[in-house]
Parts: sequence; C-alpha cells; structure tokens
Amino acid sequence: MNRSSQWYAGTDRNAYIHRAWMRRGLPSGAFDGRPHIAIANTASDLTPCNMHLDEVAEHVKRGVWESGGVPLNLPVVSLGETNVRPTAMLWRNMAAMAIEEMLRANPIDGVVLLGGCDKTIPALLMAASSVGLPAVVVPGGPMLTGTFRGAPLGCGTDVWKLSEEVRAGTLSQADFLRSESSMIRSKGHCNTMGTASTMGLLAEVLGMTLPGLAGTPAADSRLLEGAHETGCLIVEMIAAGRRPADVMTRGSFLNAIVALAALGGSTNAVVHLLAIAGRLGVELTQDDFDRTGSGVPLLADLQPAGRHLMEDLYRAGGLHAVLNEVRDLLDPHAITVTGRPLVEHLGEAKVYDQEVIRARERPLQEDAGIAVLYGNLAPDGAVIKPAAASPHLLQHRGPAVVFDSIEDLHARLDDLDVTPDSVLVLRGCGPKGYPGMPEVSNMPLPPKLLAQGVRDMVRICDGRMSGTAYGTVVLHVAPEAAAGGPLGLVRTGDMIILDVPARRLELDVPAEELAAREPSPEMTAAFARPSRGWERLYVETVQQADTGADLDFLVGSSGDDVARESH
Repeated sequence: MNRSSQWYAGTDRNAYIHRAWMRRGLPSGAFDGRPHIAIANTASDLTPCNMHLDEVAEHVKRGVWESGGVPLNLPVVSLGETNVRPTAMLWRNMAAMAIEEMLRANPIDGVVLLGGCDKTIPALLMAASSVGLPAVVVPGGPMLTGTFRGAPLGCGTDVWKLSEEVRAGTLSQADFLRSESSMIRSKGHCNTMGTASTMGLLAEVLGMTLPGLAGTPAADSRLLEGAHETGCLIVEMIAAGRRPADVMTRGSFLNAIVALAALGGSTNAVVHLLAIAGRLGVELTQDDFDRTGSGVPLLADLQPAGRHLMEDLYRAGGLHAVLNEVRDLLDPHAITVTGRPLVEHLGEAKVYDQEVIRARERPLQEDAGIAVLYGNLAPDGAVIKPAAASPHLLQHRGPAVVFDSIEDLHARLDDLDVTPDSVLVLRGCGPKGYPGMPEVSNMPLPPKLLAQGVRDMVRICDGRMSGTAYGTVVLHVAPEAAAGGPLGLVRTGDMIILDVPARRLELDVPAEELAAREPSPEMTAAFARPSRGWERLYVETVQQADTGADLDFLVGSSGDDVARESH
C-alpha cells in the first residue's frame, strides 16, 4: 500500500476529510491507490535563476499523469543567490529542514526536486536524504551565452573581471554598466562552472537525475522533454521502492569528487556534498576530496578555470563525454535513479569539440582536484582550488595584511600599504562569525596593485567564495576565527607560508608566542550575536566547514521514521 493511502483509504471521517479537501478537480480515481507525487518546486520571482521552474513542473506533471500517478505542486523555500542578504548559505539548512518537514507531513509517496540556483539543489537533496522517500532531481539548467562587444560573457566570472578593470582604470564605468543587460541572456542559472552548474551536474553523478539531463540549457526544449520523462520515472521508482540511500552511496560521492576535479567545479561542492552525505550517514570526509581528486585531470575548459561556457559544454558532448574520459576512475557499481549503474549510461559518449572538453591525454591541468591544506593556521583544514589559482603563487611566503571583518576590508582596502607578495587575511566570515559563511574570500585586489598590472595574490579566509570566482584563494579555514581558530590570532606583518604541493598552510610564528596572543577585540566585536529566530538557532548549532556546515541535530537522519504520522 502506498504511503498516501494512510490518508486517503477507508470510510472514516479522517479519510473523508483528506479526500474531500483534495478533490478540487482531481478525478475520483486519484484516491484509488495511485502514487501521489510532490513536485518540490523552488520557482520564485525573487530567485531569478529558478523563475522558469513552473514551466518545468508542468511537464513533470504530464509524465506523472501518463504513468498513472497524481502530481501535486509543492512550492518550497527558494534562495536566490544574488538577492538575499547577508548570504544565501545562512538559509541552506533552514530550506532543507523546511522541505524535509513538508515532505514528511504530506500524503505523498515520492518527490521530484526542481532546483537550479546555488543552494536550491543542495537543500533539496539534503531534505530528500533525511526523509527517505523515492526522489529524483530535475536541474533547471544554465542560461544561454550572452555577448558584449562581440565577446561571450560568463556571468559571475566576468562580473569579477570587469569590475576589477573599472577599479584599475582600464574600463569606463559607462561600458561596465552597458554590459549589464548583456550578461543574463535567457532563463536559467549562471553559465559558468560555478556552484549552480557544479551542483546540477554532480546531482547526476550522484545518480539522482534522469541520466543525460544535467547540463541541458534552461532554454532548450530538451529540458522539458527530460522533465516529462522524469515524471514517468518517479512513478517507476516508487513501485521499485528505490530511495536516496539506495542511490547515493559512498561510491556515488567518490564519483562526484572525480567529476568535480575533471569539470573544474566549485569549491562550494565540498560543503554541500559533505552535508548531503552527513544526512545519509555516508562516511565522507574533507580529506576524501584530496585523496580521490588528487591526480584527476582538468578536462572541461570552462570559466572560471578556462575559457568556455556551459552552452559550449553541452554542445561538445556534455557531462557524459567528460565522464567517459575518466571512466576508469569511477565506481562501476554506483547506481542511478534508474536502478542501473552510472557507467552503463555513459555508453559511447563522444567529445565533439576537443577545445571545450579535452582528451585525457592533453588536459588543461594534470592534477585539478580540490587541495586540502593543514598546518598551525588551519588545524582542521582549509581548501584551495588549484585549477582557478595562479601557478606561481601555489608556493608562496609573504607578510599578512589582516582584516577583522568585511566592513574593515571595505574601509581600508583602497589605502593599503601592500606589495604583490602580501597575503590578504579576512576573518570572522565562517559559519558562526558572519553568520552563514559568505562568499567573500576572493577579496578585491588593492587599487595600488591593480594599477601595477597585478591580477592575483594569495588570499586567506574562513568564509567561502563564489564558484564563478577565480584566484589563489584559501578558504573554509577551520576552525573559523569565531570558533576559536588560530586565524583569529594572526597579526599584520606575520609571515604566512602557503605550499599547496605539500598541502601546508602555516603561520611562521613561534608556538609559544602564538599561545600567548589574545584574539583581536575589533574582530570579536564584529562576530554575529543574534538574539532570536533562525540566526540564533543557526549560530548555536551550526558545524564547521570541514564537516559540511550543517546543523548538528540534523546530521545522520536516514529517513527511518518517514511513516511517522499524527492523527
């Protein structure tokens, strides 16, 4: 018997109420034991990248009806990366918790998850993992490529580049603003290999989408075709009893780490994959990203690590073509929502443009995995994306220039006494400190250095950076300064050693001197101290970046109590 029958079956008063209030156009046969499918829909006018998901939902509905199910639109919390303040990451866990509770509370047998913008797919997958009902993702897809002055624009990445050119005096403010209407050409999320593209593709590598669907541009009619097929698939999954824990195994997560390196994906995938694995109880650590990703070549020549954009990736053969190049590194047993192994779906996928997807023998970089650094500055680790860094800075020693908050950075950046060897250190930006771990680690460069032609320098922060950003940026430093991490003890002028090949991040200060130091009063005064609401719950219970920055009481719920009901 389907779970929804616990609401609808029978002749008593409760069953009567449940059926009667739900009729409103549903045929009487809708309550005869057919599976009821929630479409967890993050469409919102305030989440611009997800505005088109209502149209996608309609095509999912057609597939559900065709296969004998009953589709039901379920609007859920939607987080627009570009709009919400202080940072969308503050509410990823809240969105996941709210979606989880709505899936538990309602008479549904399975769920189709519609997401696109950065935090929406992670939150949906975290919720589905905790509930344990059959679930499948339809990624909203990237936008089409816009152009300005004859050149393609990578949204996000080119914002950072063009804004730095304005600050350097090499681009006029008027031309910068003229590019604004060209940046966003169509429906869909960022067209670079930022967090949205990364998590959409990794949802497929985890096995949670219709094979071949991830990466389809939002404006492409094949996305709607795939949405229809997904509606058919979820009905089949319910009959088979195929749940997220059956699909997302440790092997699936290791496959995602391989894909993350080969695609040059976002560092934000580290905290999202760790959080999803934590919900499932899958053993996955920050070090797995280094161990498994080490030696994986960068094959996708996409911004911010390369030149091209998501529409080019799709044209060149898409995700399956990339995965086929590293097929020997994938777990052959990890299955997808179809019940078949991921590798079986790759078939003879070919690369049609070797400038966009490189052959294994001639990668952009030989070793593109996320590097995890340790040392007295990051006892619990920090991460760096070598694919987006400057090779000459991956081994570096330089004096620290310390900022005690984002506001301190903004107030002093333009008048700094710095050299290209200086190391910019921004603290108080971790999960607890800001709160929410904002995307501020890729600090703007001082105008003095921009005028000299400098376009990168070592930057260190306990926050995150946008997946569309680039540069030699060490981020996710753990423990964060607000949790008592040594980042809070750094002083301007201290020498910092970065050695990515040796996986080392050190503050060159004697241990006894460091032990005698006190945190900066200016830094501690800037820490978040919310008195109520979600922010207070978040600050009191959020874990550190090295374990996924989930709330401590949400980790490890495997959906065993999915049938919990209240009458």
